[in-house]
Order: sequence, then structure tokens, then C-alpha cells
Amino acid sequence: MGIQDIVEGKRQWRAHMARVKALPPDYRIVYKEIQKYLFKVGSIDLLEGILDFFEEGVAGGRGVLELIGTDVAAFCDDLIKDSRTYADIHQESIGGKAGAAGE
Repeated sequence: MGIQDIVEGKRQWRAHMARVKALPPDYRIVYKEIQKYLFKVGSIDLLEGILDFFEEGVAGGRGVLELIGTDVAAFCDDLIKDSRTYADIHQESIGGKAGAAGE
């Protein structure tokens, strides 16, 4: 990763966050909670799609809880069920198979 890639990544992140700031307050609050959750599990690639989904909800005049339900964590769990998380990557790196714990 060169300096140009880092600069481009920062530019994209700033543009992304400007879109987040343009959301209504209730959407911003829920987005931040989802963002925290995804940062912890390692599925941050989903943030762009979530932002698109939220912008469509705003344009349609729907409330954020109408879109995702009242349980933000359950919504996030459904989002990541088919994604590789930090735990999966770590498990693979130590020679285990992802999801093998407890089987």
C-alpha cells in the first residue's frame, strides 16, 4: 500500500462520513452504533451498503427503525452471518477451521 492509496482511502472515508452527517439524527445514531459493532467484528466492508440503504430509507420517508427493527444488534448479526469476521480470520491463521469451535 503506497502513500497514494492511503490518501485515496482517506478521501473516500471523508466523503463517506460527509454522507453520514447528511442523514437525519435518528439515522446517524443508529449508523454509529452499527459502525461500532462492525468495527469490533471486522466486517466494515458492509458500511457503504448500509449507508446506501439508509439514504434510500430517508428518501422514502421511512424511519430508521422501520428499516432495521428495534434490535440493532440482531440486525447486525443478520448482516454478518455470511461474512468473514476477525474471529474467523484469526481462527484460520492458527490453523483451525472457522466456526469449528464447539462442534
